[in-house]
Amino acid sequence: MSPEAASRDAMLTRIRTALGRKQGQAPPPLPEIYLRPTRPELSKFFACIERLNGKTLRAGSLVEARDYISALVKGKRAVASNSPVLRDCGITGLPEVTPAGDDKSTLRARCAESDIGITSADYGLADTGTLVMLSSHEEPRMISLLPPLHIAVVPESRIIGNLDELLRLLSAPAEQTSSMVLITGPSRTGDIEQILVRGVHGPGEMHVVVI
Repeated sequence: MSPEAASRDAMLTRIRTALGRKQGQAPPPLPEIYLRPTRPELSKFFACIERLNGKTLRAGSLVEARDYISALVKGKRAVASNSPVLRDCGITGLPEVTPAGDDKSTLRARCAESDIGITSADYGLADTGTLVMLSSHEEPRMISLLPPLHIAVVPESRIIGNLDELLRLLSAPAEQTSSMVLITGPSRTGDIEQILVRGVHGPGEMHVVVI
C-alpha cells in the first residue's frame, strides 16, 4: 500500500470511529425532506436585524417612510432602484436621490459614486432578519451591494416566516431571476485574524423600513 493510500485509510478510519461506524457498514437512510413554514413575526424580524447592528423602523404610512429616508439621505448622494414601492413612497422624488434608470453602465457609475443605495425587497425572512433580493430590472443587485449604506423599504405583506417557506414559494428561483441574494444584516467578516470587520464585502450600514 502506498503512503498516500495508507494516509487516506487512516483518515477514513478516524472518521468512521468518530461516527460510531465500522468499515463496510451501510450508511443510514437519509431523513425525510420536510418544510417548516412558520408564522412571520415582525418583532422577531426586527430583533434579528438589530442584533447584527442593523437599524429598523415600522412606518405607519408611506409619508413616514419617506420622511425617515429623507433625513438619512440629507446632504448625501443616493441611488434608488426602479421598485414601484419607492416611487409610491415618493423616495425617488427626493432631491438627493437618483433613480436607477435603464442603462447598466450608467447605473454602475452611480452606485460607485453614491453614499446610499435604496431598494425594496422581494421577501423578508422573519426567523433570521434576512432580505431576499431577486435581481431584475426593478431591483438591480448592485444597488444593495455597492454603496456603503443600504436602505430597504419593504411592505409588511412580503415578510414571511423562514427559508423553508421561501423555498416553497420559489421552488425554482433560477427560472425567475439570474441572481437571488440573501442579505442578513450589514456586511461583515472575521477572516482577518478573526477580528470582526464590517463593510468589507458590501454595505457596512443597513436600515430596514417596513410599511
